[in-house]
Amino acid sequence: ANTSQHLQRLVRAGLVASHKQGQKVFYRLSDGAVVELLAAMRRIAEGNLAEVELLIARYLASKDGLEAVAAEELEERIRSGSVTVVDVRPGEEYSAGHLPGAINIPLNEIEENIGQLPAGREVVAYCRGPYCVLAFEAVAKLREKGISARRYEAGFPEWKQAGRPVEEATPSS
Repeated sequence: ANTSQHLQRLVRAGLVASHKQGQKVFYRLSDGAVVELLAAMRRIAEGNLAEVELLIARYLASKDGLEAVAAEELEERIRSGSVTVVDVRPGEEYSAGHLPGAINIPLNEIEENIGQLPAGREVVAYCRGPYCVLAFEAVAKLREKGISARRYEAGFPEWKQAGRPVEEATPSS
């Protein structure tokens, strides 16, 4: 109930758009400016609130000792075919848009789908943004299985907002 109330407030504020399909209501950010707003708020919080830095260090940095992959590097590696990109968001989000050539393996399906990842190639996982724990956890699970893995430093919204190429799933996907 609280989530629904919060979402309705975001709709009224023009930050979120919604549409109904049967009994379900689907929400999305109203436009790219909302991604910019969230990024600005994140930068302000990171720069001005010691608690944010502490939380990042305590909960996220401890999960991922390797440097994240920057957007420019990832885009080049996608073009050259030297990396397998894994989108760990739910299928509905993947279908709405994803990085070029990305394979959709939601976090809860990573372990049973490791076999579909090409052997000997680094995996880069991504999800909804720089603090989305799904990517951190996917990388940890892949590394536990001996797979070279890192995470993309941001997420799909930031990739798309930067004007980088995106794909949508075809109806047969």
